[in-house]
Amino acid sequence: MSGARLTVGAGVANVATGIPVLDHLLTQLALAGRFDLTLEIDPDDPESEVDAAGAALGSAAAPLLHADAHGDATVAADEALAMVVVERSGRPLVASNADLRGVGGLGSDMAARFLRSLADEAGLTLHVRLIEGQDTDHVLEAIFKALGVALARAASSTPSA
Repeated sequence: MSGARLTVGAGVANVATGIPVLDHLLTQLALAGRFDLTLEIDPDDPESEVDAAGAALGSAAAPLLHADAHGDATVAADEALAMVVVERSGRPLVASNADLRGVGGLGSDMAARFLRSLADEAGLTLHVRLIEGQDTDHVLEAIFKALGVALARAASSTPSA
């Protein structure tokens, strides 16, 4: 059965999406954001697994974020540097300058699919900026680590008056 559990914790992850690169990236997200994450996706075609993983994480993250919660982070992974800004706007949107087609054996941009499903499910506006980076593995890791930190900051932000 597909689903996820996300709590503020020590960065412990138990992830099984069916896509090894996505499992690694979600583990990095949990570690960077200091979330305890359990996420399991029923086997399906890779694109559906990516969509389901994003939706499951969005569903698990939503209760941690009050309306108008926001957070941002700029994180490096070797030569790659990425910035992610998160806002619980209720108007799902992903704005990104990173195009990572073909990563993880997918014909589409796995990161974009994942982020879109996450944003839709949690009602997030996500801005992803790749500042620097050539190695695709490092770029993805920087983006997912920045997402983890940005989500953690959003989860700890105080509600607007």
